[in-house]
Amino acid sequence: MKQAISLIAFVAAFPALAEEARQLDAHEHGVGTLNIAIEGTTVAMAFEAPGADIVGFEYAAESDADLAAIEAAVGTLGAPLDLFVMPSAAGCSVVKAMAALESEEHDDHGEEHHDDHKDHADDKHDDHGHDEHAGHDHEKNDHADEAGHTEFHAEYTLNCTNPDALTQITFDYFEAFANANEVEVQIITKSGAQAFEVERDTPVLTLGS
Repeated sequence: MKQAISLIAFVAAFPALAEEARQLDAHEHGVGTLNIAIEGTTVAMAFEAPGADIVGFEYAAESDADLAAIEAAVGTLGAPLDLFVMPSAAGCSVVKAMAALESEEHDDHGEEHHDDHKDHADDKHDDHGHDEHAGHDHEKNDHADEAGHTEFHAEYTLNCTNPDALTQITFDYFEAFANANEVEVQIITKSGAQAFEVERDTPVLTLGS
């Protein structure tokens, strides 16, 4: 998973945990994966979720509505502190955020954000023509199950001035994406690794002291 490379590199300082950081390949509808590595004031995060969880479909987007849904989702995923809410006392801010859709049958849609800016350039998607696909909506739907999986990937780097106050994460992610039901979370620090399952009904993850 190329979007996880930076996180794996980040946790390479913890060789015993590197294998656990690679466990991002499960593709189960309703279930996303979030890996978090904390070192000093730096928090690195790698997130993955099936396309169905985020936009409700996994076929190659062709219609204006589907392309708009992907663009909106990429924008939403580009604001990590709105999705994974940290305690204000931790003083977390976004250093870098990147989100993209990986698809076997369509060009990737991606956007990179710096310093927590959420503006998106419309011309990033101007090169995706629609007229040549106008007659293929029926065929697309007939073969949706054969189109192969698509996944949204995101990477975030945060700076938290008071990491000791990072005692919980509230998953407003579930409010943003109605098809998402669970996130499998791994948190890696110099002290070791912890694994959690965060579900829609209990969207607050309490971290150990």
